[in-house]
Amino acid sequence: MSDLIEKALQTSTDTKAVLAGEQAIDSVAEVFTATFGQRPAVVVGDERTMAVAGNAVIEALKAGGVEVADPYVFPGDPELYAKYENCELLRDVLRDIDAVPLAVGAGTLNDIVKRASGELDRPYLVVCTAASMDGYTAFGSSIAVDGYKQTLNCPAPAACVADWTVMAAAPQVMTASGYGDLLGKVPAGADWIIADALGAEAIDDYVWGLVQGPLRASLAKPEALAAGDVPATGELAEGLVMSGLAMQAHESSRPASGAEHQFSHLWEMEGHGVDIKPRRLSHGFKVAVGSVAVAALYERFFERDIANLDVDAAVAAYPDAAAMEARSRAAHQPHLVEEVVVQTMAKHLTPEQLRERLELLKSLWPTLLPKLQEQLIPAAELQRMLRAAGAPAHPYDIELTWPEFKATYQRAQMIRKRYTVLDLLLELNLLDELVEELFAPGGFWAEQE
Repeated sequence: MSDLIEKALQTSTDTKAVLAGEQAIDSVAEVFTATFGQRPAVVVGDERTMAVAGNAVIEALKAGGVEVADPYVFPGDPELYAKYENCELLRDVLRDIDAVPLAVGAGTLNDIVKRASGELDRPYLVVCTAASMDGYTAFGSSIAVDGYKQTLNCPAPAACVADWTVMAAAPQVMTASGYGDLLGKVPAGADWIIADALGAEAIDDYVWGLVQGPLRASLAKPEALAAGDVPATGELAEGLVMSGLAMQAHESSRPASGAEHQFSHLWEMEGHGVDIKPRRLSHGFKVAVGSVAVAALYERFFERDIANLDVDAAVAAYPDAAAMEARSRAAHQPHLVEEVVVQTMAKHLTPEQLRERLELLKSLWPTLLPKLQEQLIPAAELQRMLRAAGAPAHPYDIELTWPEFKATYQRAQMIRKRYTVLDLLLELNLLDELVEELFAPGGFWAEQE
């Protein structure tokens, strides 16, 4: 275990042990016993993850003296999906087995076991089989309820085993998905810098370091990741684990999620990507495209003379409460509208509050701008990195139409109360204008259409 992970475990609320490295599965019994004592174990996987790692986990547990119940194995075909019905199914099975669950798999298996275990108030251990997302050590599960993804509350795993050899051998598309998810922490960091500067949400320096400290190193070798390099996969996996532990420490997803995730969440809530074949469109792939989109928006923003902002004009243009609610209702599908309105109105400002915020922005801009520029990576470079890792970097790569993608800039701002660059630009009366520039001749997206 790296020094970074060991440090992060000191403040994690749920996860007490992480074993990460090559051949880590060989020591799974030691981690299990140290965490759960002499309790028996039950492995949960699907047909593919059992073949890749689950059977080896069972043998290692038995060799280490752990009592092991018969595994629960989901069918491998059709592809397992993180829907609530599967959580209910597993919960009802586990209720009759007096054992600690071990999820052997990636995002879907982990989310199902996490939620089922949480409903039983039972701790669990996860054995990661792919460096595909940062949710292994995060609280909450991304589960489809009535066909639409949402985050359901439940504790993070009590322990995590990340075998780099197994993860490096996973399908390359899964590693690319993890790369896209982790790359999203770059623009997410910029959003947190803005929120901190303007008094919306303060940065926790310790938690910031957990994510941003190893981030550049974890993203530095996209070509090696695409080739299945084990050490590079280990660095990526470490960054993903650290992101999850940071969310535990902060008791919020703010350290790992900003406007780029709002793009992804909107598409997920509307079901985009569920029917894309040969496999469903991953969360990390949607975050990847959202990250490029947000980085390109920041670049247009930086060209504006904010230090000489006309505050009176911005305040006059800002929608009042009735207009803001109407805007939200008109922009979203019926099943989303009521929650979108709640989220939108939670961050709506009075004219006096807006004036105070914009005056503060003007005064801070000479020092805030260079901080943001240092944090961000140019959109074109993000595209190069993503493509080198085998991840999507353009809306067409994830089968979004041009109008759908363009409208996401405005619509994503409404779905979460978290303060991001989308909110600031709306308050500045610049959001629509800058989006038009991105798609106009000479704009970042116009050049790629």
